[in-house]
Formats: sequence, C-alpha cells, structure tokens
Amino acid sequence: MTHEAPLSPRPLSHLADVHRRVLTANQLRAHGVTPAEQAERCRPGGPWRELLPNVVLLHTGPPTDEERLHGALLYAARATAPGVPAQPTAGSPHLPRYAEAVLTGLAALALHGFSPTPAAPAPGGVDVLVPRLRRLRSTGYVRVLRTAALPVPQVVSGLPVAPVPRALADAVAELSDAETVRRLLTEAVRGGHCAPAAVVAELTRARLLGRAHVVAAVDSLVAECRSAAEDRLYRMVRDHGLPDPVWNVDLRLPGGPHLGGLDAYWPDQAVAVELDTRAPRQGGPDDEDGLWSEYARKREHLERLGITVVHTTPKKLRDCPEQQAAVVRTALMASGDRDPAAYVVVLPR
Repeated sequence: MTHEAPLSPRPLSHLADVHRRVLTANQLRAHGVTPAEQAERCRPGGPWRELLPNVVLLHTGPPTDEERLHGALLYAARATAPGVPAQPTAGSPHLPRYAEAVLTGLAALALHGFSPTPAAPAPGGVDVLVPRLRRLRSTGYVRVLRTAALPVPQVVSGLPVAPVPRALADAVAELSDAETVRRLLTEAVRGGHCAPAAVVAELTRARLLGRAHVVAAVDSLVAECRSAAEDRLYRMVRDHGLPDPVWNVDLRLPGGPHLGGLDAYWPDQAVAVELDTRAPRQGGPDDEDGLWSEYARKREHLERLGITVVHTTPKKLRDCPEQQAAVVRTALMASGDRDPAAYVVVLPR
C-alpha cells in the first residue's frame, strides 16, 4: 500500500517536468521554492503566472482545459501544511489531494461526456462544490458552491466529479434558456447517464421545479420517456409472440365509475399491462408516495373485479423484455383457471 510522502526540496528544473504544470503555493514550498522565488517567477515577463490565488501555472501560455480543472480543484481543496498530504475524507475517499472539493455543473457534465453547451452563463467557468462551513470565495473562472453534504464523487479522468443528477441540477440552476435545459435533461436520460426519476428528484431537492422553464423541460422529458417505454412495450409483444392486445384504453363499469387507464389490455383473458413512469415532483417523496398509492388503489380495484394487472417499468422493458414477456404470457395462460372477470366497458384513451 503506497502513501503520499512529504516532498523533499528539488531543483526548479524538476518542476518544468510536472505532468500537470499547476501547483499550489504549499506544494511549491515543499519543492523548496520560497515565497520570494515564487513571486519573482510570477512577475510580468517571468516564466510562471498565478492562475488563481495560491495556485501557480508553471508556464506563461494559456492553461489547457485539464490545467484549468486541476487548478480549480487545487484552489478549492482543503489546505494542508507544506509537505503534509491531505487525508481522505468521506466526500473524497480516493483523491486526498482534492480534499473537500468536487467538480459540478457544466464542467462536470462535460467530463461525463455531455455535448458542449454554448448557452452557459459564464463560458469556461468551473463550478466546485465545497462544504458549507468552508470560508472560500469564488474568484477568476471558479465559482464556489457550498453544500451541506458533499456528494460522493465519481472519478473521471483522475478528477473528483459530482454524479450526473447533482451536476445537472447545479448546471440547471444557472441556466435560463429553456431549450438548453431541455437538451441537458434529455441527454442525461437518452445517454443512459441516469434515470428520469433521479433527475427530477435532484431538481426537486435543489428547489428548481418552481421555475416554469425547468417544469416545461421535465414535462417534455417525462413525455418522451413514456413514449420510448410504450415503443418498447409494443416491441416486446411483437418480438415475443404475444397475442395482440387493445392498446391505450380506459376501463369503466357499465353505467358506473371510471376504473382507470391501461397501456395494454387483453379483454378475453382479462389481463392488463400498466407502465409505471412515475417521477417525483415539487412535493418530493410525499408526491411520489401519493402517485404510488394511486397506482396501488387502481390495481387493487381491478383485481377485485377479476382483472390481472401486470405492473412494469421502462427500465424492466429496456433491460429484461424477455422476462417481462414471460410474466405476461403466464398471466394470459392462467386466465382459464380463474373465475370470470366482471364485465367492463373498454374505451379508447
């Protein structure tokens, strides 16, 4: 098991060979560079430049994207005494040199592989999450975001990066362009980065669902996800040789109340399929529980009438359509062993 040992003084020529040519003042002192020598080398016309407060770029050219990200993390990371390595923390267990600093927002989404976002409020800016009690100001191209609890980062290209839902929420918080917000949310789900519910849950936690353009983007996302799930349901029925159902119907008792909508229904066997495309909204978990209760009440009512309801999700249809087809087939085959279902009226939805 290896540990970061304190750096012993090394000649300045060694610093020119550092892979990422960005170091903090503390790290330079550990290399034997005094504050006076640092100031001399960072003077106008000198070989170095100050990238951020206490963060030095060891050349005078423009910083690369990697150097900018590295510099932002070094600026925001919890400082340690010269030569003393930072210790791992709960928020950054594998990258102690970036203790208490996690990339988020558009910079994090870019590292996760998202397309460029030209509508960014501060092009080239880098958002970094730090604990709420840290005394640290935004400066230069770095925007410091304080949080009660740092997310456990994912390591991308050797850098601690917020998970996609959190990075997405932090990015959306700074965006007013509705189309850009819609595109980011859609790319998160279409690209397989996260589930719609995770996106909406994080937007809810960040209290962003009071903004009309964010709500519109979420509604568009939910509708698109439902459409994609319905397509998978159609393919499941076709590809696995199930008999054709009637699609997207409402059930009613004769002269009685509405029983609810169903995505697929086999009237002869009294078997139904219902897609669960719930997503939490402004009310958070309470709203989600309410939606689930509504699903459960409808299912119980239908089953009391003798109708078998197969409950499935977009994820199940995507990941294991064969298993879902087997569940439906079993329900259809078992219909002959059940008592006849109550008569219901089937209407197009």
